[in-house]
Amino acid sequence: MVGYNIKNSKELASYINYTNLNNMITEDEMREFLEKAKEFNFNSVVVSPTYVPLAKEILDGTEIKIGSVVGFPLGFEDSETKKAEAVALVENGADEIDVVINLSHLKDEKYQLIENEIKEIKEAIGDKILKVTIETKALEDYEKANAAKAAEIAGADYVKTATGFVSPNHIFENVNDINIFQKHAPKIKIEIYGGINEYKFANQIITGGADRIGSDNGYEIVSRYKELRENTQVTPKPITLTKKD
Repeated sequence: MVGYNIKNSKELASYINYTNLNNMITEDEMREFLEKAKEFNFNSVVVSPTYVPLAKEILDGTEIKIGSVVGFPLGFEDSETKKAEAVALVENGADEIDVVINLSHLKDEKYQLIENEIKEIKEAIGDKILKVTIETKALEDYEKANAAKAAEIAGADYVKTATGFVSPNHIFENVNDINIFQKHAPKIKIEIYGGINEYKFANQIITGGADRIGSDNGYEIVSRYKELRENTQVTPKPITLTKKD
């Protein structure tokens, strides 16, 4: 696998959706998380609906988008409830919506129901980004392909691999998922989420073809990269030229 040539920490951060969906986080802890996000100008932060207004306040004036979740983490709410949740998030300042599909519908191959739900939500949120979470660790390859295709047909912007509540994939499983999405739903963008906690893994995911990375450890990933690649000071030894006799 050829390594992707990340040019600097700013570019690396632009791939990362820095995530904190801890359901017991305090407001002070969330403020600290959001202030840390500002240091590296991530593509987005992903927070619970509770903290979308706070994120809107603290990130005002930055380029960081605000993401939040709908139907999280199980996806079994009815479509009208999900649509209402998505609209409320947009009204509160969200730029990106992560909706969890109904996995029972996927297992029963009720693809039209899945498509209809995604289409309704996308139409309701207009030009905001819609990401469809499908929980690949729990799916067979053909189910991943059909879920991604349904999301693409319905007009979603991204397919996302996980909620974070199922064991994360190995890099080879992630690349397999990317290959499936690219083959069966080539127009949809791809976000890999779960277990990405170091720069090397993040780089492998980008190399594998992902458009975005979701990570709870985004700050640590970029900090470590910056420490290794940008803050390392090397003082060259002086060169003495001597003339041969």
